[in-house]
Amino acid sequence: MADRVLVIGSRGREHALAWKLAQSPHVKQVLVAPGNAGTVNDGKISNSAVLISNHTILAQFCKDHNIGFVIAGPEVMLTAGIVDDLIAAGVSCFGPTARAAQLGTNRHFSKVFLEQHDIPTARWKAFSSSREACTFINSADFPAFVIKPSGFGHRQEVILASNTEEACKATQEILQGNIFGDYREMVIVEELLKGEEFSCLCFVDGNTFTSMPPVQVQKQLLDGEQGPSTVGMGAYGPVPQVSEALLEKIKSTLLQHIIDCMKQEDMSYVGVLQIELILTKDGVKVLSMDCNFGDLQCQVVLRLLCHDLCEVIQAAIDGRLCDVTLSWSDNLTAVAIAMAWEGCPAQSAEITGLLQAKELGLEIFHGATIKKNDKVLTNGSRVLAVTAIQQGLMSALEEAYKGLEVIYFQNATYRKDVGTLALKFLGQSVRPLYEDIVCSILSHPPKLPALTGSKPGSHEEQQGTPAFYDLRASGYTDPIIISQIKGIGTKQKIAQLCNKHDTIGQDLVAMCVNEILAQGAEPLFFLHHFAFGKLDVGVAQVITDGIAEACDQAGCLLLAREANEMSGTWASGEYHLVGFAVGAVERGRHLPQQEKVTSGDVLIGISSSGLHSQGFSLVRKIISTSLPHYLSSVPVGCNSSCTLGEQLLTPSKIYSKPLLPLFRSGNVKVCLHIAERGLMGSFSNILPEKNSVVLDAHCWKMPSIFSWLQEEGNLSEEEMMKTFNCGIGAVLVVQKEVAGQVLKDVQKYEDAWLIGKVIHHISGYPQVEIRNLFEVLLQNKHLYPKSISAVDGQLQSMHRKSKVKVAVLISGTGTSLTALLSYAKEPGSSAQIVLVIADRSGVDELKNATLAGIPTRVIDHKLYGSRAEYDGTIDRVLEEFSVELICLARFTRVLSSNFLRKWKGKILGAYPTLSHLTQGGNAHKLACSSTDKTAGCTVHFVLENTSLEAMILQEPASVKAEDTEETLAEKIREAESRAFPIALQLVASGMVQLAMNSKIWNQESQKLIRQKEKQDCFYS
Repeated sequence: MADRVLVIGSRGREHALAWKLAQSPHVKQVLVAPGNAGTVNDGKISNSAVLISNHTILAQFCKDHNIGFVIAGPEVMLTAGIVDDLIAAGVSCFGPTARAAQLGTNRHFSKVFLEQHDIPTARWKAFSSSREACTFINSADFPAFVIKPSGFGHRQEVILASNTEEACKATQEILQGNIFGDYREMVIVEELLKGEEFSCLCFVDGNTFTSMPPVQVQKQLLDGEQGPSTVGMGAYGPVPQVSEALLEKIKSTLLQHIIDCMKQEDMSYVGVLQIELILTKDGVKVLSMDCNFGDLQCQVVLRLLCHDLCEVIQAAIDGRLCDVTLSWSDNLTAVAIAMAWEGCPAQSAEITGLLQAKELGLEIFHGATIKKNDKVLTNGSRVLAVTAIQQGLMSALEEAYKGLEVIYFQNATYRKDVGTLALKFLGQSVRPLYEDIVCSILSHPPKLPALTGSKPGSHEEQQGTPAFYDLRASGYTDPIIISQIKGIGTKQKIAQLCNKHDTIGQDLVAMCVNEILAQGAEPLFFLHHFAFGKLDVGVAQVITDGIAEACDQAGCLLLAREANEMSGTWASGEYHLVGFAVGAVERGRHLPQQEKVTSGDVLIGISSSGLHSQGFSLVRKIISTSLPHYLSSVPVGCNSSCTLGEQLLTPSKIYSKPLLPLFRSGNVKVCLHIAERGLMGSFSNILPEKNSVVLDAHCWKMPSIFSWLQEEGNLSEEEMMKTFNCGIGAVLVVQKEVAGQVLKDVQKYEDAWLIGKVIHHISGYPQVEIRNLFEVLLQNKHLYPKSISAVDGQLQSMHRKSKVKVAVLISGTGTSLTALLSYAKEPGSSAQIVLVIADRSGVDELKNATLAGIPTRVIDHKLYGSRAEYDGTIDRVLEEFSVELICLARFTRVLSSNFLRKWKGKILGAYPTLSHLTQGGNAHKLACSSTDKTAGCTVHFVLENTSLEAMILQEPASVKAEDTEETLAEKIREAESRAFPIALQLVASGMVQLAMNSKIWNQESQKLIRQKEKQDCFYS
């Protein structure tokens, strides 16, 4: 019997195996490689730093340390042949060979095996052509479809399609878009089965098997089977829905048949076989097979196992499982509930409460954890699982939730409804099992700025209490209450794309408050709701600061607010804002007063700052189908410039200051807020049938952004008038005799003009006529920088017929990956990002890449014995995806000289400084202490020997006296996000090339740059 055993892996499965093996009197030491914080010097258990990726080194280690047997856990290692290699070297191993492991790691292989041996499964077919797949889909009589890649991949890498159209689209995305990134040469189309799903597990010795209790796993991340699929968030066993009679039938027919068929196929299978089954109306069918324990399944089963696990494994290795009769806990139920970091963790966080949970009699199995300075820290997404075993499912769940309540780490989440289906089956009432937990442990409201402003009669909200407002104390005698609720809409999406959030708060307040003002009312107070997928404290602070400042501008009180983390609704980095404003006006002064409008009245137009918040869906469409990008630079004044995105995000004006005094004078008959329906449509509801209005576009100053939008979008005059404000944010209708004075009063605060008049309506003619609009739009074209539509457009249009395939290598968060992904999607881009590689697991940007449909790989440097071996693996993956260019987006690994020589002129990197002499991670510190008030980043070719000539592009970031190291570092990151995509475009389009050690610009690029320099001089 083995004195020392080695368990390979670092998940909760490996911790559970080590925990159970350590209970055996036959085992003196359990080594876990690489292990986690739960397997660090815990009695018999300790971690090993042996290099598990090199099977030769690993085999020698096992011989040197007298390892009795090895348990090979991770699927990727089984597929790589670790069992074959160790057995060939004379090391006993518990796990299937590479060929047998394909039953769990290759879907096509598994499906063929099931079909050839008449094992019941979903009807299916595999295709390498999306056209052939769609033909099959349209002819199949499946009620719904499951579409998935054929090769190695996680079970959650599937698409459920409810109709043929969705199914066809899914096959095209997998085969052509490579959305999962694994073996995308073939796709499997199968029918979607309905029924009770559960896992059936057994120990296998190559000839016979011994079964384990069935386990049911809840895989969706969120309660109510919502959110993305995972390997499991909660599990319990035995499964009450599976009767003993059914289980015996599964053992005697299905399991035995599968084992016999593996023998017929000459598959050497020693290990754990886990079969995912579904109980349909037509009987039990196989969904999939796994070549080892599932994470939570392992924890549940081993809590129930009374037998010595070491004896069981040794019997399986020796081929004598038939001599072993396993014993299991009678009348007990085990549960395991996973505790995860919601989203992808950017950094480690301390875990507390583990000892308190242990004192409750619970077993905590670690997953993504590490131990540093005697502290247990998170080290990835699937952090740990709390397990309990009790008589009855309800009791076990209650015990587990007690443990979850005392454990804490930042951004923790777990499901609150584990076992509800089984409880309903048992006829037990389903109630909250953690009633003392008010919110999820993960949900900690962000620290927002204090509520600002005050008005007589206002009482701000306290923690958990409503806010109220006393109108009488505010001086009103017979008021009418006016309210408005608004969201920002598509402009918010553009703010997220541009990572510019400091104007959105003012937009939210302006949209609500200006509508209140249009009713002749005074804005009294404002409330808002801020929902987000994953809190970015800096973004939240900027937005809420903007709301508070805007309320001050509006003269209203920021009375209350609510912030909620809604990970199931919004992705990480996304948020949604809703504002609610309340105003009051004395009865009789309410606007509009249409009955007073007469022919001869004058229209006063008040300037807008730009688009305000209207027409952004159309704007987004125009930009997506034209060459400029949100990051394209445009001059906006003599001495300054900004990006197109920044100009589009210019905040809406708030008109409280110019309008409130006018309302008190009684000189305003109508006040129009030019909003959703554009300049023309805003008049439709306020004009009496007897009247019309005529406006003259020559009478006001129209921002040139509207001319550019009209030209790029090829919009008609009517489309412009019905979509955009065309430079007018509000319109007043006043009597002609007072128009001059009213205009002067408005001009104290805002630019304003006499823009039109009211006339008698003539039947057959439009009620709203805007003259000379198209002429003004054409006149303004020369004012708008040609560098967007001409120079930058030419830069983007000079691309190859087939886009250059690009791989992005990352190490953590704060990279420019999001900007690169966004830029590559633009029609004018010469680059196609086909792969994202991270040097560690749990990197937040990997999720963003997956959501964008980009294949991802994790190539962990810790698994390789040398830099050459590590770089060689990266090189093979790059060649697999036919990569032509590489972007190092804050990739921290040092690449070998051989790698850099092979990819010379094809690797782009960035360092956070404008000075070649101060490149490095501390550049922002030097900038803060330097008298030079310019910082930024430089994008360059990465060479074996650094060269000033290899510089491609520089992007400055202004240093202000109040900047800290943190704020300056953020500015440099933003500069990198602006510069890196443009540098990639220059190289991918062929405009910048590297010859020898120098940067080479072709003639066309020199011509364009000289043209752009002339334009910059002209506009400055």
